[in-house]
Amino acid sequence: MTPTQPRPTSIRIFLADGTPEGLRVVEKSNWTGRAVVANRSQLESALARSEMAQPGVYVLTGLTDDGATMLYVGEADALGERIKQHVSGKEFWTRAVAFTSTNEGLNKANVRYLEARLLALAKTANQWALDNGTFPAPPPLSEADRADAEWFLAEMLVIFPLLGIDAFEAASSQAAAASSEQVEPPLTLYLNERGAEGTGREVADGFVVLKGSLARAEETVSIHDYIREQRQLLQERSVLSPLDGKLVFTQDFRFSSPSTAAGVLVGGSANGRLAWKDDSGKTLKAIQDQRLASI
Repeated sequence: MTPTQPRPTSIRIFLADGTPEGLRVVEKSNWTGRAVVANRSQLESALARSEMAQPGVYVLTGLTDDGATMLYVGEADALGERIKQHVSGKEFWTRAVAFTSTNEGLNKANVRYLEARLLALAKTANQWALDNGTFPAPPPLSEADRADAEWFLAEMLVIFPLLGIDAFEAASSQAAAASSEQVEPPLTLYLNERGAEGTGREVADGFVVLKGSLARAEETVSIHDYIREQRQLLQERSVLSPLDGKLVFTQDFRFSSPSTAAGVLVGGSANGRLAWKDDSGKTLKAIQDQRLASI
């Protein structure tokens, strides 16, 4: 269970070494959790902090050889010792985010539960590649302990996107959340070019192509390497599957921009602001310009 109704809150990010990209400590109002965020090169400083001697759950983030975002989720009785093992054991990661409790409220069962829940969310969302080879079931907890763990998880899920980690949120959930904040129904946009037939929606940090959209199977000679690699990765993860000579989206999927979404659909370069249109034929560019003009 995750929160469905956003609410105002305050989050504090402490720059431990005074630089925006340095070691950071993240806390949230009315929450006993704390996150330590460190790049791989800053790990020595992070391991010296008292939080890293406590039980907790952590994620490692980086890129695959193909340039796709990748995630590893883990838990530990002593966060620092476990993350230190990944320096030689895993090459892909460039950043670690470790969560623990300021009041020693997390025990072994709690962190195993959080690890299992994060893995299940990431697997279901299928937005990032996962380096985990196993997906354990949550351990049995009492009703009260499970409620506490779910509350801790919900607060973590508020913080992750602030750190650029949106691996745990399905594209369909984000599109629905965006629509719930609007008085009018969400605007569905359409793409019909070069044999591709797509539907999609704008979201706060990108563009969601909806399940059932059809991408062209062929690719243009001039296709950018990034778009080609995106299409290959989506096929490997079964987000795109063959269907009657085309590639069908088996789930909603979030892209960083409408142009990337359009490029994947048409198998080549595309200007998403012109390719995506509403049901009257008005382009996304015209819609965005009209919004700005009305302010």
